[in-house]
Amino acid sequence: MLKTLEALIELIRERKKSSDESSYTKKLLHDKNLSLEKVKEEVGELIEAVDKNTNTVHEAADVLYHLMVYLEANNINIEDVMAELNKRKK
Repeated sequence: MLKTLEALIELIRERKKSSDESSYTKKLLHDKNLSLEKVKEEVGELIEAVDKNTNTVHEAADVLYHLMVYLEANNINIEDVMAELNKRKK
């Protein structure tokens, strides 16, 4: 399960270094405003899906993907986020 998330992070980082401008991920990485808007949009869609009890898994996957891209676009390492969460364990 976590391997899927690790693979997604690796793919996002590969796309960040790639010269392939046709990649949707690359487009999001280079347009921080678009990336921010997509995170907001997808979170809204997830909230709506939860309220209506429809399509929640699909929308949650969209949120995770767009959040990971947004973090990477803003040079926030997921490893640092995980370390912060680890510090909060009681």
